[in-house]
Amino acid sequence: MTTARIAIAAALAAALALPIAVQAQGNMEKCFGVSKAGKNDCQTASSSCAGTSKKDAQADAWISVPKGTCEKIIGGKLAAS
Repeated sequence: MTTARIAIAAALAAALALPIAVQAQGNMEKCFGVSKAGKNDCQTASSSCAGTSKKDAQADAWISVPKGTCEKIIGGKLAAS
């Protein structure tokens, strides 16, 4: 395969996968206060990026969960406290 064909195939694959990723994000919500230390999905007030929370159940650290799940998890909150 030539470089051009590889680039075209990669672009096509990304274009086809994008709507699936956007749809999946629409079915997810942030759940605060339930992640294990170092297992958060994004930055917090006290840590710079995903996977850098300092302690278990850190109040401002969150993970993505399917909608409706967070409120069923003990300690789960839909907003940082």
